Amino acid sequence: MFLRLIELFESVQGETSLAGLPTTFIRLAACNLRCTWCDTTYSFKKGELFPLEDILLKTKNYGHSHVCITGGEPLLQKPVYSLMTTLNDLGYKVNLETGGSLSTAEVDPRVTVILDIKCPGSGMADKNYFANLALLKPQDEVKFVLLDRQDFDYALEICKSYNLTNNVLFSPVFGKLDPQQLVQWILEAKYPIRLNMQVHKFIWTPETRGV
Repeated sequence: MFLRLIELFESVQGETSLAGLPTTFIRLAACNLRCTWCDTTYSFKKGELFPLEDILLKTKNYGHSHVCITGGEPLLQKPVYSLMTTLNDLGYKVNLETGGSLSTAEVDPRVTVILDIKCPGSGMADKNYFANLALLKPQDEVKFVLLDRQDFDYALEICKSYNLTNNVLFSPVFGKLDPQQLVQWILEAKYPIRLNMQVHKFIWTPETRGV
């Protein structure tokens, strides 16, 4: 069984409620979306084929309990389901970052799903698969990346329409939306939203890969 990888590395988690935790990152190749603000366009490539056994060995050698499977869009590659299940069986705490256009129904229930909902500013809002919201587990998180006020209003309306009150993340597009402005909107909304900053872009340069 093989997966196409872009990179496999260790770092601290830069986003979500797990920000700051030492994590092994498994970045899979290919994506079916083309968000206007994408910061990982290099993941659109084919990557390199790696046997599942090699991925597991590299993950073991890093020695971290948390594993993040990201992309691209990880769910485009069917063997990722076996990878997630095996990692859970081995005792890892696994989270999956998915763009929200594909069903998460087959994801191992032990996996923490970080589900993106695309806002209008991404150019991909019509690709959202909203049925995923009914599959959310208590530990899962929903992330909105915001370009402007229109995106904020859209995201807030989605939260209210689907009664999303647990682990809701609003993230400003780096270098485009002022975080101070977003904080002000969040405070005014009176809704349980968590500000989600990309910590790794402050530790390293925004263009640095493998961090």
